[in-house]
Amino acid sequence: MFRRFFSTLVLSHLAILAGLALFLSLVTQDAETRLRIVLLIGGAAGLVVPLSMLLSARLVRHMRRPLRALTGAADKLGEGNGGQRVFSEAADEIGELVQSFNRMSEHLDARIARLEEDRQQLRTILSGMVEGVVALDSAQRILYANERATQLLGLPWQAPVGRRLWEVVRQRPLLDVVQRALESSEPQREELGWNGSSMRSLTIHAARLPGLPPRGAVLVMHDTTELRRLERLRQEFVANVSHELKTPLSIIKACVETLLDGAMDDLAHRRQFLEQLDSQSNRLHALILDLLSLARIESGEELFDFQPLLVREIVQACMERHRPRAESKGQIFEMVPPAGDEDLSVWADEEALEQILDNLLDNAVKYTLQGGRVSVSWRREGEQVCLEVADTGIGIPDADLPRIFERFYRVDKARSRELGGTGLGLSIVKHLSQAMRGSVRAASRLGQGTTFMVCLPQAASS
Repeated sequence: MFRRFFSTLVLSHLAILAGLALFLSLVTQDAETRLRIVLLIGGAAGLVVPLSMLLSARLVRHMRRPLRALTGAADKLGEGNGGQRVFSEAADEIGELVQSFNRMSEHLDARIARLEEDRQQLRTILSGMVEGVVALDSAQRILYANERATQLLGLPWQAPVGRRLWEVVRQRPLLDVVQRALESSEPQREELGWNGSSMRSLTIHAARLPGLPPRGAVLVMHDTTELRRLERLRQEFVANVSHELKTPLSIIKACVETLLDGAMDDLAHRRQFLEQLDSQSNRLHALILDLLSLARIESGEELFDFQPLLVREIVQACMERHRPRAESKGQIFEMVPPAGDEDLSVWADEEALEQILDNLLDNAVKYTLQGGRVSVSWRREGEQVCLEVADTGIGIPDADLPRIFERFYRVDKARSRELGGTGLGLSIVKHLSQAMRGSVRAASRLGQGTTFMVCLPQAASS
């Protein structure tokens, strides 16, 4: 470009001088004068041409430097390298062009920074979601998958992006949901039983990205495993409550009908029916009280009066209440204080602690055979005091041990109902222990006995 500029400039000067010489030679009659004019113009041309070239070279150098800088900065900007600036002291059009470029670069940097900030904020939000999120293109290639999605779907966390969904997920129902979402403008919803490393329930929401043709789809996954488990527990609870209430009510109704039909006048059998009514009404009353107590504890409405309680006094009082039943079965009923007869105190509610021990002692006496042993001991463990209620009863099978604290769960349903249990005692023990910032656990061997350990915070005074 600059060579053409030089050539055009020189030729224009020569053309001007040649035209001037031709004009003067035509208007001048004297040959000697014409010769002088031609020689004078030729000398002028010899001076003008180098001078023009010198000035042009300086002008070109003045223009070439900022233009080259602008070209290089524009190339880098196009490659994604922000922060490009061109420096020029010129106050002419080139300087204005440089300033315009710098302003454009600043605006681009600001917009790119805002976009990057928004992108990082969006990624942070998606990464922190408890739902799994997967973005796919129209060919079902993974564009993005947050950490939760990789956990739920079992995706390879190192490199899921860029791979097709069907390459890393082998669950046909999920792939069908994605295909339906890509083919339909309506969002798709499906609840799937996920057969991965662990059984879980997933609710999949799939929606097509806007545009024609479709640019892809977004999947949002909710882990509903715990929700379904709680739903099953609720259904089981309702069924169990209905059954537990139905049994004593049926017996009461049958006894009342029998008495009304004439048994009331039968002195030999009337007492038997009345005793049945008394027994079943007591059972029904105990069941309702346990349900109300459990409901208050779980809802947080149970008010506790925390205070230092001497363990020895609470244990002794509870054992005295159950001693007559134990002695009637010929059982050894003993209290085993800690070594050194140390007086330990717990920070707990007195009524709640007594209810815990009453339930555990009631079960121990109930399921320990004639001539067995029931003992209560306690000791310090760190900042807690642990109470153990041990018996030599029938024991609990290993398969049933993890579930014994569930509401209405019974190892031997027939035997438990025969002995008058409501099926809520151990559940109340667990919830009361946790409400007082403690814990409960059980160990058992079938046919050899069971040990329940309740650990509660130690009172500062002890």
